[in-house]
Amino acid sequence: MTMKRGLRLLLLGLLLAGTGRAQDEAPSSPSKPESAPSLRARLLEFGGALANDGFRLRDGYWSGRLEPGRPRRLAVNLFAGNQYWFCAAADAPGDRPSIMLYDPQGEAVRVLAHEGPGLSAAGVTAASTGRYVVEIETSRGPAADFCLLYLFK
Repeated sequence: MTMKRGLRLLLLGLLLAGTGRAQDEAPSSPSKPESAPSLRARLLEFGGALANDGFRLRDGYWSGRLEPGRPRRLAVNLFAGNQYWFCAAADAPGDRPSIMLYDPQGEAVRVLAHEGPGLSAAGVTAASTGRYVVEIETSRGPAADFCLLYLFK
């Protein structure tokens, strides 16, 4: 098994194990929304696997509230040739955040995507240095708290 394939399988396993229930299984009872620190803790656990592959966590994190169909955007400076992973968690029952990345010209960037219950990750190698935009949203359900962090190498 190649190292790249092994990393993908590890990431997928961590995403699927993130909530302890199957992807299509509904929560058994209404749950209290997670706080930003709780969502961040889930992401840091996920990011640990990436750290083992040489990625470093960018200081800080971004959190807030997502309304379905109303994306939130964050501008980030990326450097040509560096690899990045953007990881997001949301407390939206039955949904997960989606992550899109746009280059300095506003064009969508193709990313390596991993998704699991309440979690998403998007990996990319920056083609050019500049200000990129990370967009995060949920597609259905009630408003949800979210947390996003990113790693680089």
